Amino acid sequence: MLPGSIQITGEALSGAEIKDICDSLKENSVRLLSVRGCQLSDRDFGRVCRGVAESHSLAQLNLNLGVVSNINRTKQLADALKANRSIQTLFLHGSPLLDAGLVALNTALSTHPSLVSLDLGDCMLGDEAMGLICGMLPPDGAKSGLRELTLSANPAITTKAWARLAIAVAHSSQLRVLNLDYNPLGDQIAGMLAVAVASSRTLEVLDLEGTGLTNQSAQIFLDMVENYPTCLRVLVLAENAISPELQQQISDLLSEGEEEEEKDSEARGSALPPREKPTWVPHSNSSSQVVLLTSGLGESLLAETEM
Repeated sequence: MLPGSIQITGEALSGAEIKDICDSLKENSVRLLSVRGCQLSDRDFGRVCRGVAESHSLAQLNLNLGVVSNINRTKQLADALKANRSIQTLFLHGSPLLDAGLVALNTALSTHPSLVSLDLGDCMLGDEAMGLICGMLPPDGAKSGLRELTLSANPAITTKAWARLAIAVAHSSQLRVLNLDYNPLGDQIAGMLAVAVASSRTLEVLDLEGTGLTNQSAQIFLDMVENYPTCLRVLVLAENAISPELQQQISDLLSEGEEEEEKDSEARGSALPPREKPTWVPHSNSSSQVVLLTSGLGESLLAETEM
C-alpha cells in the first residue's frame, strides 16, 4: 500500500488520535502529516516527534500555526529531525520560535539529508536566526542546500541581516523559490535583492508582496529583466506602491523570457531533458502577477502561504 496523508486543522487532538498518528508513522504508512493549528499536550507532542524520528516514509511535515509553541517542543522536534532521513518539506509558519528556537533547530535543519523546502514565516525571527538561515544556503560547489525558503512576516530582522541574505542568495547553488512577503524591506533591500537575482543561476520565484516597495524598486527590476539574462520567472509585487503599468511590463518581460527559453530548448532537440517547471496559478490580489503554489521540486508537496 502506498503511503497516504493525515491532515487535521485546528482541532484538540485526543490521546487515541495521537496514538493512531504515531502508529501510522512507525508503520511507514504516512507521506504527509499536517496538524496545523492543532492543540495537543506536551506529552503527546513528544510522542509525535518520536514517531517522526522513526518514520522512513514521511516527506512533508506541517506544524504551522503554533503547534511548536515553546522551546522544549522545539528541542524535541530538533531531536526528531536529527534521526529522520526522509522529510523534504517542513512547515513551521506561525510558530513562536524566536532566535533561540532556530539555534536549537539549526544543526538538525542544516545537516538533514533530504530537506529542500522550509517555511519559517511569522516565526518572530531576528538577526541571529538570519545568520543561521544563510548557512542553509551554501555557495556554489558546497553541499546541497534549500531549494525553497519562506521567511514571510518576520519584521524584527534588520536591514543588515536582509543584506546578508541577499549575498547568500546570490551565491546559493540550489535556491529556486524565495518568499519574503510582508517584511518591511523597502527599496534599499529590494535593490540588493535585484543584484542577488541577477547573480543567481537558479532562483525562479521571488515574492515581495507587501514589502514597502515603490516604483524605484520596480524600475531596477525592470532594467534587470530587460537587459540581463536571469532565471527569474515570477516576481510578486502586489500590495506595494508600484504602478500597475510597471508591474505589467515586468510580468510581460518575464513571460517573454520563458517563451524564448522554451524555443531554444526545442531548437536544441531532445539531447537534454527539459528544465523542471513550477506550476502557477493567478495571484488573487493582482491580475498581472502569478504566485507559486506547487513547486514540483523533487518530492516537495503542497506549499502554503499562510498569514
